[in-house]
Amino acid sequence: MARRRQIYEGKAKILYEGPEPGTLIQYFKDDATAFNAQKKGTINGKGVLNNRISEHIFTLLAGIGIPTHFIRRLNMREQLIRQVEIVPVEVVVRNVAAGSLSKRLGIEEGTPLPRTIIEYYFKDDALGDPMITDEHILAFGWASQEELHDMADMAIRVNDFMSGLFAGIGIRLIDFKLEFGRIWDNDYSRIILADEISPDGCRLWDMSTGEKLDKDRFRRDLGGEVEAYQEVARRLGLFPEGADSAVLDLETHRKRRGK
Repeated sequence: MARRRQIYEGKAKILYEGPEPGTLIQYFKDDATAFNAQKKGTINGKGVLNNRISEHIFTLLAGIGIPTHFIRRLNMREQLIRQVEIVPVEVVVRNVAAGSLSKRLGIEEGTPLPRTIIEYYFKDDALGDPMITDEHILAFGWASQEELHDMADMAIRVNDFMSGLFAGIGIRLIDFKLEFGRIWDNDYSRIILADEISPDGCRLWDMSTGEKLDKDRFRRDLGGEVEAYQEVARRLGLFPEGADSAVLDLETHRKRRGK
């Protein structure tokens, strides 16, 4: 079997050349990073869980008319996706004060925001992904006015849908990050949702206890990271009750055998 050509490796995923033109294979790693990769570690089985969770959410979003790069899941760690030109802007949607917003503005974590807030960050690890405004995005040509409008519109629609989805399983959607890409058709392009949606890029709190079910458990040395990710997957109905660890054990066994 010919070795696949690696296109890109990021903090949590690897992209390989796809089987057809215009496609890529997205591989989910167990690597965990925080604070712009200043903190690094491993969450065993995270890639398997994020693959399943992201597949599930992207499929549901496609069902309500959100265009995405997701085509299908290939195996426990890989997805077939459309190749896009990534817009170098992270879109963060906030419903409740937490993380950097609380630090910047001195607002207690857990405080509901008077309205949903959309923030933009320039994708550059070396610069620490600085916060930017729509004026920066337009001035430097990172996206057009129409593209920015499409990104913001989709972000709000995704937020409305996911807030209801998670509330239905007893989880409060605090905030989350989205990335977008361009699909080209000759000289014309359109914006679609890319990257992933998983506990790596969302803050998810149990509605009853306030327990964190996301990567903040890694950021803040709380422990229990994989159990938190498993709990999100279980509540979404992606694993039968009690099957989470068995699935991860099987995947770990396969890795050790080099398959």
